Amino acid sequence: MTRRGVVVVASNRASSGGYEDTTGPLVVAALRAWGFETADAVVVPDGVPVADVVRAAVADAVDVVITTGGTGINPTDRTPEVVGPLLDQALPGVAEAIRARGIAAGVPTAALSRGVAGVAGSTLVVTLPGSSGGVKDGLAVLADLVPHAVDQVRGGDHPRDDA
Repeated sequence: MTRRGVVVVASNRASSGGYEDTTGPLVVAALRAWGFETADAVVVPDGVPVADVVRAAVADAVDVVITTGGTGINPTDRTPEVVGPLLDQALPGVAEAIRARGIAAGVPTAALSRGVAGVAGSTLVVTLPGSSGGVKDGLAVLADLVPHAVDQVRGGDHPRDDA
């Protein structure tokens, strides 16, 4: 069965042409390496446009949506506020593991990320920070989690240890 992913970049500056996003391609490459059919990242302003793309992906039963950006404490950072209400099941441990990875890597400001993760419909949704370092830390955590979580959302069983 084909697995599909969507990448959403929440960036007011990149969406207006102020600079070229570098985080979306990192996430797209990771999802493709993990076996997900994934188009190039969608770059939108933070806030409602992020929710619109996530909502459309959930309606299309995409397996995983990963966003970057908009998870900090800047007044324009709105990703958790617009994505959180779309989640049917929260997965706080995923967001905590991503923050912990950044802190362990020597980036204490990783604790300021307000990223969220969960399941919306049959779609796994994870919000990553907007920095390339934060995205790399997040992808290191997600490499093992995403394939397993997608299998679980599809009704898969836990692997057995019959040893």
